[in-house]
Amino acid sequence: MAGNNVALVAGGLGVIGRALVEHFAARDGWEVIGLSRRAPDFDTSARYEQVDLQDAAATTAALARFGRVTHVFYAAYQEHKDPLTSTSVNLGMLQTLTRAAEQLPSLKRVVLYEGVKYYGVHLGPFKTPAKESDARHLPPNFYYDQEDWLRAAAAGKSWDMTALRPDVCCGFAVGNPMNLTLVIAVYAAICKELGVPLRFPGSPAAWRGLAQVTDAGLLARASEFVATQGPGGEAYNVTNGDLFRWEQLWPAFARDFGMETGWPLPLRLSEFMADKAPVWERIVARHGLKPYAFETIAAWGFGDFIFNCGYDVISSTTKLRQAGFAEVVDSEEMFLRMFGEFRRLKVIP
Repeated sequence: MAGNNVALVAGGLGVIGRALVEHFAARDGWEVIGLSRRAPDFDTSARYEQVDLQDAAATTAALARFGRVTHVFYAAYQEHKDPLTSTSVNLGMLQTLTRAAEQLPSLKRVVLYEGVKYYGVHLGPFKTPAKESDARHLPPNFYYDQEDWLRAAAAGKSWDMTALRPDVCCGFAVGNPMNLTLVIAVYAAICKELGVPLRFPGSPAAWRGLAQVTDAGLLARASEFVATQGPGGEAYNVTNGDLFRWEQLWPAFARDFGMETGWPLPLRLSEFMADKAPVWERIVARHGLKPYAFETIAAWGFGDFIFNCGYDVISSTTKLRQAGFAEVVDSEEMFLRMFGEFRRLKVIP
């Protein structure tokens, strides 16, 4: 192996995983392998392997071929509406990969990615700022099952684990069920094409409430930090380190897209975007964009949840800062930077 450390990234084409692969591919002393069920649909010099984590035999055989893995970054996820199915499938995939990885004597640490659903954000208002030591909500919650199983599996072993809890991770993956940056960008492009203002498509409470996001690049850097420094067995919240209100960011988004804005317009994107495939296809053809299918380009249901979350969503990042990772990102600058990157990649006009 070329480097001292070998990072195995499960879910290597998602928002988190793609950023991890790109980060470690550029780092001296690291080799990285991205795992995914499908092949990359973009140019990359990084190594990707197609593996279905629900196939234990194929997963074990793949890791045996790799020969050496020092760190597993587990960002794989399958979305299921039924909580019990979600728990069964997502726990099973983690178990399959971990059992295969621990057969390699080189394994040092498994980093598990969770989220603010750990604190019950999907259920309603919760204690803020959320701290890693806060009590859990009434299950089911597959994060609990994954973390509990991984802690138990690591007990007494030569490897250990740690968990990271980002919120609304923003990056460059397409076809991901939770990519808010693309939801905003595609919504703006469609509104502009139709000649209507860029109005916030959510509730007045969400418009004014405090919100947070996590830059996927910052998360990748935090991931290397917790993978190589500090004790195992810990969990850390990780966000950009700032808070914002959509009413403050939305005018900047409108200016960036060369649009007028207006008062918030409460609507369900999953309903109002249902007939917009022809509009998107027209945009793609006129601007020579990459031909991503409309049904994969943006997760409207995820946008509906974020833009109708009528209560503050705040995570404390004190524990991570005290551990030694103090990097912050300005969230407004992050969104504008990512819009520009999507234009450069010919994903949006």
